[in-house]
Amino acid sequence: MEVTVRHLDQVRFQIQARQHTVLCDQPADNGGADTGMTPPEFLLASLASCAAFYAMQYLKSRGLAETGVEVKVTAEKLKPPARLGNFVIAVDCPVALTDDQMQALERSVKHCLVHNTLLNVPAISLQVTQPQLTA
Repeated sequence: MEVTVRHLDQVRFQIQARQHTVLCDQPADNGGADTGMTPPEFLLASLASCAAFYAMQYLKSRGLAETGVEVKVTAEKLKPPARLGNFVIAVDCPVALTDDQMQALERSVKHCLVHNTLLNVPAISLQVTQPQLTA
């Protein structure tokens, strides 16, 4: 997987993944024009959409629902260091489930790739490149 981010202007960035493009910006009170989500909002969106995918796959595979799942993810800003924490994933299921089905749905959501990535701290390396200095 790969995404490329290019600076556009001020605090706005274009994010490209395969043939898809989205904008990242800051709210006006943080120097932006509020034309896109902030990086932390993208993180929450990633977790929420992954959880929704897994929930919907569970419901579809058992013939329980074809549409209607809604997921909300909240998190708190923590420090030091500055980070997000205390994530809460709230799944709104469109149909009534038995206790066994509810537990199975929760297990399915917990298999989400983004959820598991956040639970298991990934190795992150940093590489900075620059143009060569001319004499």
